[in-house]
Amino acid sequence: MNITLQQAEKAIAAAQKKAIAIDTKMNIAIVDAGANLVAFARMDGAWLGSLDISIKKAKTARFFDMNTGVVGELSQPGGSLYNIEHSNNGLITFPGGIPIKNSKDEIIGAIGVSGSAVENDHAVAEAGAASI
Repeated sequence: MNITLQQAEKAIAAAQKKAIAIDTKMNIAIVDAGANLVAFARMDGAWLGSLDISIKKAKTARFFDMNTGVVGELSQPGGSLYNIEHSNNGLITFPGGIPIKNSKDEIIGAIGVSGSAVENDHAVAEAGAASI
């Protein structure tokens, strides 16, 4: 099952609301279960360089069905996934990407957020994912 456009837009709206609440500007990407881009929003004034990062965070979260921060912990020197960020045409292995699940606990896509400190990116992504 895939995330619908309506669900993706709902997640983006929730993420934007959180970004506004913490006074930051974000790029927000939603991918489906196949890691294909479904929806994207770049808040006015969000960094251009974070556009690609947000999409790659969403894809990374879906490729491995875990938060990108967890992938990052596992990809440190000596870790079981060391250098994984060089696979799949480049992954992002720091916080801000989260799988999105439906009411049956099935992964239907993922959200990726970039534009601030990684703690803020993660908080905004959590708000978007939790809205589904």
